[in-house]
Amino acid sequence: MAKQGNDQPGGDKPLLLVDGSSYLFRAFHALPDLQTSDGFHTGAVRGVISMLRKLAKDYQGSPIAVVFDAKGKTFRNDLYAEYKAHRPPMPDELREQIQPIHDIIRAMGLPLLIVPDVEADDVIGTLAAQATEAQRDTVVSTGDKDMAQLVTDHVTLVNTMTDTRLDRAGVIDKFGVPPERIVDYLALMGDSVDNIPGVAKVGPKTAAKWLAQYDSLEGVIAAADEIKGKVGDNLRDALDQLPLSRQLTEIKCDVELDVHVTDLVPGPPDEDALRELFRRLEFKTWLEELETGADGEGGEAGGGRNGSEFEWEIVDTPAALDAWTARLESAGLIAFDTETTSLNYMDAELVGFSFCVEPGRAAYLPVGHRYAGAPDQLPLDTVLERLKPILEDPDRPKVGQNLKYDLNVLGRYGIEVRGVAHDTMLESYVLDSVGGRHNMDDLAKRFLGVDTIHYEDVAGKGAKQIGFDEVPVEQAAEYAAEDADVAMKLHREIWPRLEAAPTLAAVYRDIELPLVPVLSRMERHGTLVDGGLLADLSAELAERMEALKAQAWSAAGEEFNVDSPKQLQVILFEKLSLPVLKKTPKGQPSTAEAVLQDLAVDYELPRLIMDYRVLAKLKSTYTDKLPLQINQRTGRIHTSYHQAVAATGRLSSSDPNLQNIPIRHAEGRRIRQAFVAPPGRKILAADYSQIELRIMAHLSGDQGLTRAFEEDQDIHRATAAEVFGCTLDEVTGEQRRSAKAINFGLIYGMSAFGLGRQLGISRTLAQEYIDRYFERYPGVHAYMEQTRALAREQGYVETVFGRRLYLPEINAKQPPRRQGAERAAINAPMQGTAADIIKRAMITVDAWLTESALDALLIMQVHDELVFEVAESHVTDLEENVRARMMQAAELTVPLLVEVGVGANWDEAH
Repeated sequence: MAKQGNDQPGGDKPLLLVDGSSYLFRAFHALPDLQTSDGFHTGAVRGVISMLRKLAKDYQGSPIAVVFDAKGKTFRNDLYAEYKAHRPPMPDELREQIQPIHDIIRAMGLPLLIVPDVEADDVIGTLAAQATEAQRDTVVSTGDKDMAQLVTDHVTLVNTMTDTRLDRAGVIDKFGVPPERIVDYLALMGDSVDNIPGVAKVGPKTAAKWLAQYDSLEGVIAAADEIKGKVGDNLRDALDQLPLSRQLTEIKCDVELDVHVTDLVPGPPDEDALRELFRRLEFKTWLEELETGADGEGGEAGGGRNGSEFEWEIVDTPAALDAWTARLESAGLIAFDTETTSLNYMDAELVGFSFCVEPGRAAYLPVGHRYAGAPDQLPLDTVLERLKPILEDPDRPKVGQNLKYDLNVLGRYGIEVRGVAHDTMLESYVLDSVGGRHNMDDLAKRFLGVDTIHYEDVAGKGAKQIGFDEVPVEQAAEYAAEDADVAMKLHREIWPRLEAAPTLAAVYRDIELPLVPVLSRMERHGTLVDGGLLADLSAELAERMEALKAQAWSAAGEEFNVDSPKQLQVILFEKLSLPVLKKTPKGQPSTAEAVLQDLAVDYELPRLIMDYRVLAKLKSTYTDKLPLQINQRTGRIHTSYHQAVAATGRLSSSDPNLQNIPIRHAEGRRIRQAFVAPPGRKILAADYSQIELRIMAHLSGDQGLTRAFEEDQDIHRATAAEVFGCTLDEVTGEQRRSAKAINFGLIYGMSAFGLGRQLGISRTLAQEYIDRYFERYPGVHAYMEQTRALAREQGYVETVFGRRLYLPEINAKQPPRRQGAERAAINAPMQGTAADIIKRAMITVDAWLTESALDALLIMQVHDELVFEVAESHVTDLEENVRARMMQAAELTVPLLVEVGVGANWDEAH
C-alpha cells in the first residue's frame, strides 16, 4: 500500500519528535559549564540549541515537535507516591537555563509541547502512534533508553549527542530483547534514578535471559518457583510489585493532546526575538549569523550582568545628592524603591533608596549600611529632609513595584508618599491575573526577558544570609538600582497593553491604584488585640482537647496519638473495622476530614476526632499564634493585605490571615472577641448582605430573583418557597437550609453530587432541587449557559466593572479541567464584582474619613465586611455615612443592603 503522505504537512518526510528533557540533562552534565560575564550559566542552552539546529538542518521540511516535561507530578505519582522521590533537586544553574531554552525554541518557530500530568515520553509515544496510524514514519531524537519500547518498523530512535541510530535490530542488539519486551526488561531491573522497584540484583543480562527463556514478564512471574538461588528468592520477594513497576515504565501512547501530528508544522523564525536572546546570552557567533544570513553552528559565552542595559551610580556625597535631587525635581516620572532590614514593614529600618528617571540610568542612595569598613554615607535625616518634598508632592508622578510596602516604611519615617501614578505589580495583575506571578523577578523575565539580580545573590541564603545593612554598598547599589530601572522599563512595557483595553485600564486607574494608600493606612493603623484573652482561651482549648483525647481513647479502647493519621487509621479500620470510604494514593484508608465527616454520622470516634481537630486548629493557628504577632511598640496586630494574589480581584491577607478567622464555631467567635476597641472607642462592622446573590440577580436579570430582593424578602426562604412549591409562611427550617445551600452552591458551580453531600440527600434528589431551581429562576439558568458560551468564545469573563479573569482551560479536552474552568466562569463575575464593589467602597469611605473631622479609622477588610475603630461620640455619624457610601458603591438593578453592628469588640459588632 502506498503511503498517503503527499497531503500531510511535510509530504513523505518523517515526523521528528525531540525529547527535550532528555537532552537538557545530558547537555548540562556532558558539556562545558559556559557562563556569561555576569555568571549566568549557558552550557545547557548552547548544547540543546546546537542539537536542535543540527536536527532542523538534517530533517529540513519535516514536521517537528520539541517536547519537555511539565513541572509538578504526573499520573505515575498517583500510581506510586515514591516515584522519582529520591531524585535530587534540579541544580539552580540548570533550572535558570530552562526558560531561555524554551524562548529560543519558540523564536526558532519550532512547535514546543509541555503537557501537564504526563511526561515528555508519553507525549512522544502518543504522537508517534498518531503518525504510525497515518502511515508516516517517525524519528525520535532522544538519549533515554526507555524510549526503545517505542521502536517499530515505522519508529526509529536517534541520539544526536552520540550520533547513533536505533531501529528494531539495533534494540535487540543493544538490549538483548525486542522493543515489545523493553517494558518487561525495565520492570525486572527497576530504576534507581526514578525510584522504580525491580528485582534486587537483577541487571541487563539476567533480565534479558529470563525474557528469552520465559517470553514475557507474565511468563517470568508464572515460573518464579522454578528459578533457583538468591536471585530466585529476590524474584519471589518482588512478585507483588512487578506489575506496578511495569505500569511505571510503560510509555502511555493515548494521551489526550490539543494538537495532532498534522499541526506540527515549523513556523518562520522570529529573528528579532532570536537576536535579543542571543545577545543576552552572548552567543555571538549565532548573532553574527543572523546579521549576515550565514548558516552555521557553535556559540560563545560572556557579556552583561543580566541582559538589562543600564548605568548606575552611588549617591554618597552632598554634590551627588544635589544632582539627583535636581533630576528628580525635573523628571516626568520617578521610579523609586526602598531597601530595608526587614519584610515586616512595622519593624523595617531604612538602608537605602534607589531612583530612576529614564530607562537605563539609575542611582542608589545608601543611608544605613553597617559593617566593618563600610564607607561614609549621607546622614539619614539629611536625606529624608531632601526627599520628603519630592515624595510627598502629589504632582510628581511616581512608579514602583509593590509600592504599598514602601509607603508603609516611609510613613513610619514621617513621609506620606503622594503622587503614586503607577505600580507595575498591579499593572500586571489587572492585565492578566492568572498569567503568572506578579513579583519583579518574574515580571522582568516575562516582559523584558531580563534575569534580575536576586536578593540571595547579594545577601546569601539560609543560615548564612546577612541583613541588607550588612551587604557591601557596591553590591547593594547594583541590586537596588536595578530594581528602580526595571520598574521604569516594566511600566513602559505593560502600561500600553493596559491602555489598549480601556475597561482594564479603568479597573487599574479607578480601583486598584487608589486602593494602595487606603490599604497602607489600614495596615499601619493595625488592630488592637487582647493578648490576655487569647492566652485564657488557649488554656481553655488545651483543657477541652485533653478531655476529647480521653473520650477518644475510651471509644478506641486504648491510648493512641490522636494527631497521627497513621495511628488513627489503624484504630478506625483495623481495630474497630469501620468501613473504608476512600483510600490515599498509596492505597491506605483515608482519614481526611471529608471521610471522618461521613463516618461521624454513625460512629462516635470519628466525631470526637473531628471536634479535636477543630480545637487544635484554632489553638495552633490563632490563640497561640496571634499574641506572637502583636507589635511590641504599638500593641496592635498589623496584617498585610495582598492585591495581586486572588485571581478574581478579592483581597487576601497574611500575618495574620484575617480572612480565615472562623465564625461558625463558638470558639471562633471568641477569637473575634479578642479584637477590641481601646477605652472610649467602639468597633463598628459594616457588612454587605448576600452581595453575590444580589450580583447574580443583576447579571441574570431573572425576574423572580430580582423581585425577591426588591421586596426585601428573606432570599433563602423565597427560594425555598419557589423550589418546594409552598408559601413563604409554609417554608420549614430544613427547606430554608436546603435553599441556602442551593443559592450559594450554584454560585460556586456546585454539582448535584456536591449538593447532595452537603445536604445529606441522594444525588438524584439533589438534581431534582437544582432542576426545580432553574425552572423557577430561568434567567439564572440562561445567564449561566450564556456565560459558559461567551467564556469558550473569548477565553475570559468580566465583572460589572470590566475586570477580566482569563480561563486558559475553558476549551480543554480533559473534562475535569474544562469543567473547573466553567465553574470559574460562572463564579468569577459575581465574586470579582463583589471585590470591585467593596474596594470602591473602601476608597470612597477612606476619602470621606480623610476629609471629615470624624475620629474614626478603617482598620480591617474581611470578605464583604469593613471594620472600623471609632470614638463613642462619633458612632452614629460613622454608621450613617458608611452605610450610605457602601450602598452607593455600585448601581445594580437590585438594592445593595449593608448591615451595621457596633460593639466593644469585633464579635459584639455582629
